[in-house]
Formats: sequence, C-alpha cells, structure tokens
Amino acid sequence: MNSKMLSGKTALVTGSTSGIGLGIARSLAAQGANIVFNGFGDAQQIEQLRAGVAQEFGVQAAYHNADMSKPAEIEAMIKFAEEKFGGVDVLVNNAGIQYVANVEDFPVERWDAIIAINLSSTFHTTRCALPGMKKKNWGRIINVASVHGLVGSAGKSAYVAAKHGVVGLTKVTALENAHTGITCNAICPGWVLTPLVQKQVDDRAARDGISNEQAKKALLSEKQPSGEFVTPEELGALAVFFCSPAGDQVRGVAWNMDGGWVAQ
Repeated sequence: MNSKMLSGKTALVTGSTSGIGLGIARSLAAQGANIVFNGFGDAQQIEQLRAGVAQEFGVQAAYHNADMSKPAEIEAMIKFAEEKFGGVDVLVNNAGIQYVANVEDFPVERWDAIIAINLSSTFHTTRCALPGMKKKNWGRIINVASVHGLVGSAGKSAYVAAKHGVVGLTKVTALENAHTGITCNAICPGWVLTPLVQKQVDDRAARDGISNEQAKKALLSEKQPSGEFVTPEELGALAVFFCSPAGDQVRGVAWNMDGGWVAQ
C-alpha cells in the first residue's frame, strides 16, 4: 500500500520547467502526485525533465505547452489534465514574467503581458479547475505571489500590481469555497535564486565590476535581512504543507517566505 500523502492525486504546476515551479513540482511528486508540467524551453530538455521526474518519484508526468497569456490555451490545458489524469487536485499558479521601468516609461505591451501572465492566468486556471475540485469536494489552489504582493518596489509597477492582485484573488477564492474541502492560499517568496534572479545578479556584477558572489550579497543586503536566498525546495515544502491535513483550515493566507523582508 502506497502511503505517500498525494498518491492518486494530480498536480498541475504552471511555469514548472525551471526555478520555483520545478522545485514545487518535484516536492509534490515526492509525495506521490502525478504532475502536469507547463512552461517554455527546449522540447528535448523538457521531455528529459518530464521522464526524469516520473522515474525518480514513481509517478506519472505529462507536459502541456499552454501559453499562459491565452485563455483558450489555458482551458485546453485543464481539459488535457482532466482527460489524462481525471482532473486537477492541486493547482499551483506559478508562471510569471518581469520587466523593470518607471511608470511613465513602462512599455504598454509589457504591462499588458505581465498582467496577463502573472494575474489573469491565475484567474483562468482557477475558474477552469474549480468545477472538478467541487465534484470531489477536495482541492488545493496554491498561488505563487511574491513579497511584491505585500509591499512595493520602485520600477516594478506591473509586477507589484499583478502580485497584489493575486493576493486579493486568493482571498476571494478562499472565501467562496470556505464551506468546501477546497482551500486557496498564496506563497509570497522573497529573493529566490532562479534563472530570472540569476540574470539580475549577473547584470549587477557586470555593471559594478564585482564578482558574482559580491553581486549576490549586494542584492540580498538591500531587502532580505537573512542574507540568504530562499530555495525552491523550501517553497516546495510549504506547498506540501498546504496540501496536508494540517493545512485544512489554512484558507486565504498570503504566507511570506522571505528571510525577513516584510518584517522590516
């Protein structure tokens, strides 16, 4: 008998071909969940990733290439998960992009793309997954927001607006399903050393003529009192907690894992 907590359940993790999404997908697979991967990247590398996770954790894994800015493709991805695995039990909304510029200089098309991928996609996946969860009277919706869902930073108007929106949507989704077995919560990471953040580190090192290690320390010292990056594995462990029986009454929270960023 398989005693893993999520055996027989399926987790769909958007933006899961690298970084935070991959860390969370691996943590859920370790608990026995079948995984639907989503994200951009080299087709051969994605197939190796999918097959590797399936083999390592003894689960089934599939991949869907939905563009998270397109509602019709999101609908198709949820249908794909339903046809392949019988539904989505754990939905992790993680896909996100970033662009930095002051408000008056912010390109309109960049604003629209960030709102579409970082906020609207969370609405579309949720609305499509909820009917199946309601039939089973069990579901976990985990929205990967950001500390920028709780505080602001100059130059990040679209990202901060989208992530604040995700926190608000999380609360409403939790309240609407408060009398069911479906919970909805947000994880708000601080600096995590993902490919996206590594690029910011590299840019800073090049700009200031310092080592990569010095650039990491400089980046962290501005915001994150612990002086250490949050890891995808730590975020994955929090996602697992939300899926556990101990998380049954954790509803509508925005849980920051940020090395003390928001405590300041």
